[in-house]
Amino acid sequence: MKRVGILVGREQTFPESIINSINEKGGGRVVAEMVTVGGIRLDEPKKYDVIIDRISHEVPYYRAMLKRMALEGTYVINNPFWWSADDKFFNFSLAAKIGVAIPKTVLLPQHSYIKDINSDSLRNLEFPIDWQGVIDYVGFPAFLKPHDGGGWKNVSKIHSLEELFIEFNESGTLCMTLQEGIEYDQFVRCYCVGKEKVLIMPYDPSKPYLSGMQYVDVDDYLTPELHARVEKDVITICTALGYDLNTVEFAIKDGIPYAIDFMNPAPDAELASVGEKNHRWIVDNMTEFILRKLEVGFDTPDYRWSAMLNPPAKAKASESTKQTGAAKVARTTKPTAAANAKKAAPTVASKKSAAKKKVSE
Repeated sequence: MKRVGILVGREQTFPESIINSINEKGGGRVVAEMVTVGGIRLDEPKKYDVIIDRISHEVPYYRAMLKRMALEGTYVINNPFWWSADDKFFNFSLAAKIGVAIPKTVLLPQHSYIKDINSDSLRNLEFPIDWQGVIDYVGFPAFLKPHDGGGWKNVSKIHSLEELFIEFNESGTLCMTLQEGIEYDQFVRCYCVGKEKVLIMPYDPSKPYLSGMQYVDVDDYLTPELHARVEKDVITICTALGYDLNTVEFAIKDGIPYAIDFMNPAPDAELASVGEKNHRWIVDNMTEFILRKLEVGFDTPDYRWSAMLNPPAKAKASESTKQTGAAKVARTTKPTAAANAKKAAPTVASKKSAAKKKVSE
């Protein structure tokens, strides 16, 4: 029997819904449950075939535990190694290179640093920062936000250099980005499952976060052409990043969808927040994805250590067979060749005997 574990934080309805859905549709071959863990040993055996991770970005113990489970062959949604390495500024840079429209964005040095970092530690840092050059490039309005954050935490809309200095001075040790503010005509948030299924949801970011008022159910919100482009951009981004579950947000201006946020590997899926329709879509599609992949196999990441731990069985067997066969041939053909040579050519003694006989005659 296959086992799917759900690792969660404070959310309630999504974990319950996905567990019930997998158990109902798994046909008795798959069981889903809440993960329970304590002290993790180095030789901890595999407990789950799949874990859906909803909280490790906020609990370092969970992230370390998930990496250990991945070592035993558990497939984690989403990949804890890549999630640890990823950040939003890298996302923006990558997406721009693969053809997705991105607002102008600048990565800023931190305002403050941890203890023991002093001026000698920062000798490579330009001082003072060319703030005017940054503003000339990005323009106003702009958004100051962490280069690696989420949940709209520590995000400020900036309209002047004075506002930028006030907000930047409050950012502490957070590494921030300043991004062009797109004065959008339309805004959408998109679920993406398995790098192939996309749900485009009309969205109002001006409403309070997690209030249940942000998602707007509007038919034909986008033109067919714009709908197709957004869907294509979502799949392009999630395929490049390797996320099996993600949300991508677009601010649309003059028919151009600008991707402004797409590092959400544990996206909000609570019933009260996203609404019944969107909640049902994400539960159903995640269930279908997991059950199908448990049947046909996941596209596992190519970790360098995986080849050392799990050498290809076929290649080993083939090489072993080849060597065994060669040894057999060597053992059987050499004696036969010697025997044939002995039979075909008379020995020196027999030659002498034949010569004697001829003389005596």
